[in-house]
Amino acid sequence: MPLDPTVEGMLKQMAEAGGTPLNEMEPPAAREMYRAMNGAFSKAEMFDVTDTDAAGVGVRIYKPVDADVLPCLVYYHGGGWVIGDLETHDNVCRNLARDTGAMVIATDYRLAPEHPFPAPLDDCYTVLCWVHDNAARLGVDRARIAVGGDSAGGNLSACVSLKARLHGGPSIAHQLLVYPVTDSALDTESYRVNAEGYMLTRTGMEWFFGHYIGDADRFDPMISPLRAENLEGQPPATVITAEFDPLRDEGEAYAEKLKAAGVDVTVKRFSGMIHGFFGMTDLLEGARDANALAVARLREAFA
Repeated sequence: MPLDPTVEGMLKQMAEAGGTPLNEMEPPAAREMYRAMNGAFSKAEMFDVTDTDAAGVGVRIYKPVDADVLPCLVYYHGGGWVIGDLETHDNVCRNLARDTGAMVIATDYRLAPEHPFPAPLDDCYTVLCWVHDNAARLGVDRARIAVGGDSAGGNLSACVSLKARLHGGPSIAHQLLVYPVTDSALDTESYRVNAEGYMLTRTGMEWFFGHYIGDADRFDPMISPLRAENLEGQPPATVITAEFDPLRDEGEAYAEKLKAAGVDVTVKRFSGMIHGFFGMTDLLEGARDANALAVARLREAFA
């Protein structure tokens, strides 16, 4: 399918406006740009929103309704492990909390290059364990805790799920993987055909990986979960991809590998969409449809 007309217009405006490419920016400037890009979206009303500390990691707790006990989605924001924070994904977390009726706990994990792998992953796993261990105090149903995230956050969700199996828990009810990074080879067909012109670029991904990996093995399954030898026993998954996204093929390949391991997986490619579309529910019908799919699968997992 062709690009969604609204997406096409947005990309044209961005191209005409110019600006420094991401791979030529320093991380602090890139973080400011990303925060500005995501600051204008509408925000769903919540019963309560609280920022607090989770065993040394900052979190934001979204409570959509007044209830003693709720299921919970632990959310990891995107941004290539280098940019992004609680503010850039505030609208995404609010939408998911409102529509699932679940508590959402967003994770303000440390960012590369100041804190390269495995620091962001360690923070994400720490928050999952903190939610599980403090479920009664938080008003969370310990049997109904899911993880989820977009892009690098999808990568962290998949890797936290792998890490939880290695460490014997906590139990995860579902993993929501929105256009996840699952491999660091950057050699798929979608990387070739979508290398430039669709917001996220191949050079941008090289920039992100260059900051995140440090001295680690780029094919470590905790960086490239597609390289994991055994995916049996992983949590049920929803994998959302975008047609015009360099990460499309590796996300779908991870979904197929999960299926082959006997995992319950729903995977859907959204035609005409680009990387980053999931948060654009104010603008794109495709984003609203993707959110509806994520919500339906989470509600099913929590039922």
